[in-house]
Amino acid sequence: MLKQKIEQALNDQINFEIFSSYLYLAMQAYFKSISLDGAANWMEIQVQEELFHVKKLSDYVNDRRARVRLEAIDKPQFEWKSPVDAFEAAFTHEQKVSERINNIVALALEENDNATYNFLQWFVNEQVEEEASVDQIVQKLKLVEGNGTGLFMMDAELMQRVLVLPTTE
Repeated sequence: MLKQKIEQALNDQINFEIFSSYLYLAMQAYFKSISLDGAANWMEIQVQEELFHVKKLSDYVNDRRARVRLEAIDKPQFEWKSPVDAFEAAFTHEQKVSERINNIVALALEENDNATYNFLQWFVNEQVEEEASVDQIVQKLKLVEGNGTGLFMMDAELMQRVLVLPTTE
């Protein structure tokens, strides 16, 4: 069984991951509204990845004979100044997710919960990939900012993203 502090922290993260999917869904709608279908596609896949994280965390909580508690989800931002602004917001959000995961890792160590510590290592590694992926897009968008042809090409590249659920090993 999970200690109460760990159970609460994992539940908080589950709800934050749901918010993440909601935020990326709002970004998808934003990109659709400005006819950037590739960026919208990228965000749709991000939504699915976040929901995968929810499932993975929820399964772990259940496996440890604890209870998943879903809470109300805050309204996400739905308007951005530019594609760069939206992806910068995504990058900042992923940094916040990483910080939250790191805090739960620290709590697991503090509570001597080695099983949770080991479980969370997958998320630690996943967040390195998440941050790097979004940062790369931000940097490329900054290079083409103000260049319609470059943005068009970048959008076409983002359309190539397909859903590949991460391995759980």
